[in-house]
Amino acid sequence: MEEAYIKLIFGLKLKQVRLKKNLSLFGLSKLSGLSKSYLNEIEKGKKYPKTDKIALLAQKLEVPYDSLVSLKLDKNLAPVGELLRSKILKELPLELFGIKESDLIDIVANAPTKVTAFISTIIDIAKQYNFGKENFYLASVRSHQEANNNFFPELEKAVEDFSVFYQIDLNQSVTAKELEEVLKEEYGYRISSENLSQHHDLDGLRSIFIPKTKTLLISDQVDEIQKTFIYAKEIGYNYLNIQDRLYTFTWIKFENFDQVLNNFYASYFAGALIIPRTLIRKQLNDFLEKPKFHWRSIVALKNQYNASPETIYQRLTNILPNDFHFEDLFFLRFAHKVGSDRFEITKEFHLPQRIPKEDELDEKFCRRWVAIGVLHEIGELQGPRRMEVCISKHPVNGQSYLIFCSTNKDPIKKEEYHSIMLGLLINNQLRKKINFIDDTSINTYEVEDIHERWEIFDYQVRNRPSKVLQQREKNDKTAQVVADLQQKWG
Repeated sequence: MEEAYIKLIFGLKLKQVRLKKNLSLFGLSKLSGLSKSYLNEIEKGKKYPKTDKIALLAQKLEVPYDSLVSLKLDKNLAPVGELLRSKILKELPLELFGIKESDLIDIVANAPTKVTAFISTIIDIAKQYNFGKENFYLASVRSHQEANNNFFPELEKAVEDFSVFYQIDLNQSVTAKELEEVLKEEYGYRISSENLSQHHDLDGLRSIFIPKTKTLLISDQVDEIQKTFIYAKEIGYNYLNIQDRLYTFTWIKFENFDQVLNNFYASYFAGALIIPRTLIRKQLNDFLEKPKFHWRSIVALKNQYNASPETIYQRLTNILPNDFHFEDLFFLRFAHKVGSDRFEITKEFHLPQRIPKEDELDEKFCRRWVAIGVLHEIGELQGPRRMEVCISKHPVNGQSYLIFCSTNKDPIKKEEYHSIMLGLLINNQLRKKINFIDDTSINTYEVEDIHERWEIFDYQVRNRPSKVLQQREKNDKTAQVVADLQQKWG
């Protein structure tokens, strides 16, 4: 066990004995002759007393020395020891939410028996399902977004300051060319178009950054829009002075929580740079005030920016809650491989409700969700990009959502299609702002979240391949190719 945890356990045991003796910190200070502040630091796990001080405390509290220094805990503190040994607290980015680990442990240690039993159960569940750091980290970033309504003024300000400093006109969408110039001239980048697809195990990576030589390898299959986002994100890393970062896009693995959080910050910066807030806000005002829905309006809005539909939809999740007070929305990205029966969520964001949802036991989404239906059709027809606007009505809870959906083929992964869906809860606030909400040309579909349930007892011993192990093996191979390229270009 780590030294910090040994200090914490000693402090908790000392506090437990003191309280059993009905002593305050002041009382123990008078009894032992040790200062109140020193005892307080011991109990909080900040200091570990020397042998003579422990002997003195044991004597005055009338407990055995060995009992006080032992790491063995009684039944009341046992869940705390289990919590510390499980290392779950090390997986959680507590600092993101302003929580001190010692304070959390103190709360747990003083919780009623029922609460400690609940904590023990959570630990057992986490172990049983191998709920590791990746799930914790990604969930923590989503919680961070949701807690801030997915709007970060300091990042918006950083984009504005950057535009002034480098004379980037935010009255129009930036181009890959002007961002490439900044990367080369200001940050010393060397940019090379590389046939990354020749490395089979890279499986669709758009770019790799080699920090040693500041070389950015970009797949020769990415288009102007993707290149613009990659450049904008690299500028975000540099302008925000982010050191601990990911080096591939899309990322394949991370070493710590800061890398995940910084990836989000750089992506946010890129979206705000490509789709300036003042520009998108004005266009949205014009679009929402129209009495009738017209496709040409949404197409014109999309064509205004050198950005993919996914980047535009994600940018809307920043702007709509903050500037238009549409605070009930969700963003989902589905992936579908032609010939398969799977439609997997590969990215999600919810404010504040989790709709739609998918069960861990392999439930399928209702095909009446427009994102699923369009993916199914486009995969069969091998068709071009499609855009859809509709209203999804949920008979069970009585809620309805205005849905914007865009579907397109993955530019690198063969026979894979993506569907991006932005859903806005239809409530009084939305009705006040969107004049065309009752336009009868917008189709309405009744949907359920889940299409069917597969009961667990119907499964064979091994009905499906081990996706987790397969993905881990695939990521290891990809990481090895990235390491080889790093060495080649470094």
